[in-house]
Amino acid sequence: MSENATDRPSDFIREIVARDAAAGKWDGRVRTRFPPEPNGYLHIGHAKAFSIDFGVAEAFGGTCNLRFDDTNPMKEEAAFAEAIQRTSRARRTWTTSRPRKSGACAAR
Repeated sequence: MSENATDRPSDFIREIVARDAAAGKWDGRVRTRFPPEPNGYLHIGHAKAFSIDFGVAEAFGGTCNLRFDDTNPMKEEAAFAEAIQRTSRARRTWTTSRPRKSGACAAR
């Protein structure tokens, strides 16, 4: 587990991954995946899975694979897949930035 991971609160997923890594399971490698269906743009419902999948991999020095779930190819469009890929490339902003109030929100 990297230094950053010890600074963050733990949860049952990270505890299991830490225990497995300490035991040498999978030779200490951590690999996760984010499997959205490319039949629409990402929405707030994807945010938690996105954060967990990429965040756990990053915290443990592992990798996260973006793997499209293509169970319904008739609804998939290239524009959706491209938008998901753009969002995934920008993931460092999602996983390392801290929320802050600014503008109209700061006045509340």
